[in-house]
Amino acid sequence: MNDSTVTLPWLVFRQDDNGNRYRVGRYATRAEAQQIADTLDGRGHKQLYWVEKLGTSGQGTPD
Repeated sequence: MNDSTVTLPWLVFRQDDNGNRYRVGRYATRAEAQQIADTLDGRGHKQLYWVEKLGTSGQGTPD
């Protein structure tokens, strides 16, 4: 990895009440991703938010 490469291995996903899943964003640390997920979850909507590390499931794959 060189200085111009940024690694963002932590992803935040959202699932709506119809079961549709979307990637919300990519983050450098788990703590940063979890903070975003918690903030979004705290808005009181019916969506589910969670954090995954890139490559740990079928969803967490690079663009």
